[in-house]
Amino acid sequence: MSPKNVAVIGSGNWGSCIARICGHNVVNQENFNSEVRMWVFEEMVDGKKLTEIINTQHENVKYLPGIQLPTNVVANPDLVAVGEWADILVFVLPHQFLPRTCNTLKGHLKPGAYGVSLIKGVHVEEGKGMSLLSDLIRESLGIDCALLMGANLAPEVAQETYCEATIGSRDPAKARELKSLFQTNYFRLVTTDDEVVVELCGALKNVVATGAGFCDGLGYGDNTKAAVIRLGLMEMIHFIKTFYKDRGVRDETFFESCGMADLVTTCYGGRNRKLAEAFVRTGKPITQLEEEMLNGQKLQGPLTAAEVYTMLNERGLVKRFPLMSAVHLICVGQVAPNKFIDELREHPEHM
Repeated sequence: MSPKNVAVIGSGNWGSCIARICGHNVVNQENFNSEVRMWVFEEMVDGKKLTEIINTQHENVKYLPGIQLPTNVVANPDLVAVGEWADILVFVLPHQFLPRTCNTLKGHLKPGAYGVSLIKGVHVEEGKGMSLLSDLIRESLGIDCALLMGANLAPEVAQETYCEATIGSRDPAKARELKSLFQTNYFRLVTTDDEVVVELCGALKNVVATGAGFCDGLGYGDNTKAAVIRLGLMEMIHFIKTFYKDRGVRDETFFESCGMADLVTTCYGGRNRKLAEAFVRTGKPITQLEEEMLNGQKLQGPLTAAEVYTMLNERGLVKRFPLMSAVHLICVGQVAPNKFIDELREHPEHM
């Protein structure tokens, strides 16, 4: 078989980080092409094209500064060209951009190509309800799609500090191939066929982390934050079992890196927690804080909370998910941040 071409679709901090891992790993494996292509949404940085900076300085100076990328990671602003070349497409971009990205790629993929999503979010379409992003990729592009989620803050992974992640795939061969593509001595992987829990934990934990940030902004201590994390986990489990119980959900998956570990990490160190704290302390809009604190990158927690709330409201289930509902209502200004804990006091005991 010919070596497979690996393309990373996205070039934020996590996209650049995972491209770095792939770039190092493909070099010594005969089943992969030694070049990794990374699709970059072109923009100007200090008067130069970002793709040119990456390809000459081997550093994403805007989104992952100070980290050297392998010379075999090649930035390309042409999404169609990257898609036509790839056998494995690693999707890692803000989830609100995925539908447009898939529309551009449609009809331009190689036979036998497949995807792996590192995107943490859900897709809600008016009149059609909520769908998984992996299902959006499968249906839009007609390809299989695996998942990779875990307790992985990009700057720490880029510094090669030890961490774990979870690959979700119902195809054992693809799971093994992806493990060989991504695993390193500091980035350890476990595989499972429980794709739904792997994916939805990655999306829903950002909502809980936003609530944890509200706690920090309001000056609550660790006891309160621990309660929020526990209640958040219970809502995550309840949500997944309510809407996806027919997709082979298994309790043990919640205790892999994609579940509890990712939740705890994000509630203490992630950008959703950080910006939610600043949102409470400063009173600035989230969009302004994204520009000031994330260099224009988009926060996923509030957006996912809005999409989840839409789904819950349509089904009359808002009161069954008080934490997720409160996060959304606070983000859009319908509930004051200092009412957050009040919203949780009557949390259903039988979750």
